[in-house]
Amino acid sequence: MRYEKGRKDATRRRITEVASERFRSGGIAASGVASIMSDAGLTNGAFYPHFHSKEELVRETVAAALEAQLDQLRDVLSAGGLEAAIAVYLSAEHRDNPATGCASAALLPELARQPPETRSLYAERFLALVRQVSAALPAQTRDPEGVVLGVFATLIGALQLARAVEGSALSDRILAAGAEAARGLVQPPP
Repeated sequence: MRYEKGRKDATRRRITEVASERFRSGGIAASGVASIMSDAGLTNGAFYPHFHSKEELVRETVAAALEAQLDQLRDVLSAGGLEAAIAVYLSAEHRDNPATGCASAALLPELARQPPETRSLYAERFLALVRQVSAALPAQTRDPEGVVLGVFATLIGALQLARAVEGSALSDRILAAGAEAARGLVQPPP
């Protein structure tokens, strides 16, 4: 039986979208292929014409998530600058929606245990994010990439901490403190 042109690509996209949300909300290890395929409305057997392994699916979903984050970051930076990017990242909405939020904040501990090709792909895509933000820093900033690495470490750490105590006043305080610390890192030198 023949299917219309583009169906295979659409099915692959559907699998990666579902996997991306499942990985970010429940973790890579806790998300099995069977549950991903079920959530995508497909059988387990439909997985293998699209992916050779779960590791390949992880790589593709991480790459797509970071590419989407880069596009979103570009839009936020052009609309409101670095202050807006910090505010969006450390917002209650972002904290409360890990399934559609930052892949780094949701997956870093598990990404560190992935095969070298996945970690390498992550590093390459993360560096693209760093370079995007570096370009938005004041021209006189010394070591812009170093500053942005500190900003990302602050933002990601604050978001992870806020999620760990979500539902408490402490969570909101962590978001505010993280935003203040990130802003301090990007202030131009006196």
